[in-house]
Amino acid sequence: MRAIFVGIEYAGKSTLIELLDAYYQRLKLHPHIDDHFTIPDSELSPESRELALKFPDDVKERTQRMQIHYHIDIVKFYEHVLLAGWHIEESIYTSLYGPDPSSHYYPGYWYQFQRQYEAQLLKEDLPGLVLIHVTAEDDTIQQRMRDHPHKHQVIREEHIAELKRRFSGEVEKSLLTQGREFIDLDTTAKTPQQSLDELLTLSEPLVSTAELAMRSVPVPATEYDVRYENGVRKLIPKSTKEAREGIT
Repeated sequence: MRAIFVGIEYAGKSTLIELLDAYYQRLKLHPHIDDHFTIPDSELSPESRELALKFPDDVKERTQRMQIHYHIDIVKFYEHVLLAGWHIEESIYTSLYGPDPSSHYYPGYWYQFQRQYEAQLLKEDLPGLVLIHVTAEDDTIQQRMRDHPHKHQVIREEHIAELKRRFSGEVEKSLLTQGREFIDLDTTAKTPQQSLDELLTLSEPLVSTAELAMRSVPVPATEYDVRYENGVRKLIPKSTKEAREGIT
């Protein structure tokens, strides 16, 4: 699945991507994950993240624009890719927080490219390309903010309703939802596993037949090896000792 997750901070995008990655890994698939569009880039070192917060606005704008454009080719190249935020998040956070001097976001996002990013994906007719809008009720977002605050939190509690409205609006305008099925996933009052199960169910009609076939393979609960016997593909569970020592 080529999945683009969008939605307000604390809705559960990163959690779902981590669970979906683990799910794919159990199937011996290795998705490409990019969950680093939110400023500061989560894949940087702690020292670099602190420096990135202080970059001039024009440097932030150009850096973000370049990485947003770069990931068009990432989505094209990898059969299983999981992106969080991408251009939709960027347009929303820059418009609301860019003019605010107390925020680490920047003004001047190039919104005129918004639909062009999507058009470049759609013209390739990529299998399994799906936009996933992750959301939650206002009270749930507030509670998650208080229980598990992010070190470099972007959003403010008083903006939750407005941010959710803007995300819904951008999803509605996206070319990835025009005449195409997409997923609206509300994580309110659900465990992470329940949300993952719902996502897998809702994505059934949207993924490739090859992925559906892989999803249908019974996988051992423990670590396993793939072996062929008389031309038949078998999944052989490892012993506890083998799994612990990484023996194949």
